[in-house]
Amino acid sequence: MSCLRHRGNSTRILHHRSNNVAIWRSRFLAALPALRKIEKDDPEAFARKVNEICGLYQSARDQSRKGAHIVSADEMTGVQALEHKYPGKLPLPGQCAKMEFEYIRHGTTSLIGFFDVATGRVEMPYLNSTRTEEDFVEAVKALTGTAPQAPWTFICDGLNTHKSEALVHFVAEACVPFVELGKKGKTGILKSMESRADFLHDPSRRIRFVYTPKHSSWMNQIEKWFGIINRKLLKRKSYLSIEALEASILRFIEQYNLTAHPFKWTYAGIPLAI
Repeated sequence: MSCLRHRGNSTRILHHRSNNVAIWRSRFLAALPALRKIEKDDPEAFARKVNEICGLYQSARDQSRKGAHIVSADEMTGVQALEHKYPGKLPLPGQCAKMEFEYIRHGTTSLIGFFDVATGRVEMPYLNSTRTEEDFVEAVKALTGTAPQAPWTFICDGLNTHKSEALVHFVAEACVPFVELGKKGKTGILKSMESRADFLHDPSRRIRFVYTPKHSSWMNQIEKWFGIINRKLLKRKSYLSIEALEASILRFIEQYNLTAHPFKWTYAGIPLAI
């Protein structure tokens, strides 16, 4: 496994399972009021976005056999390096383990994760103290560089860093190097976030981005994996430094990938009205 870690002004390449239906269902139910409002405002647009993502999930294995990559991407920000003030207590007969609730903060890091839908592996994790559009572009560039001629489809939310000027420049250079992009905020492809999103979403591009509807993070499979690492690692461990936290995250990903398998996506989307 490889990961990209960026700290300060230096960048270096480091070589280094779970299906909780109840939690996932509760997140879906919590989002229902917002989803119903969006669906009511523009039901066809909402259904098209949902169906497109479901179609990508269902075709991921077939696409992988053809050399294409379908990746679920997002950031886990503000991951804290917390040191438990006192050691936890091991379980005893008739008693569960006890964990210290007081802690000492040692800073935060951010993780940009890429979940390969076909294999269930987390590829090229990117760790950094910031989460800027440049960070996201650098992470995407490193991942796509592992198969520079292959088609890549990224499923992510509508955050501004996922529709940035820097990302448009990267995709244009990789796919359509002579296209006129215009000027940000004024003309052409770069004019607005909507125009940039349309360019990045174009299915004719070798590298493209598909965006989840608003309030629909439950459709992004990387969010489920973030829940796994949070429950199994981050809530349990004690860290004395950011470096120790990042090393622990990378070890977890390396071990997770040894037995990784794709999530079973059973949601088939929304029938379009005729």
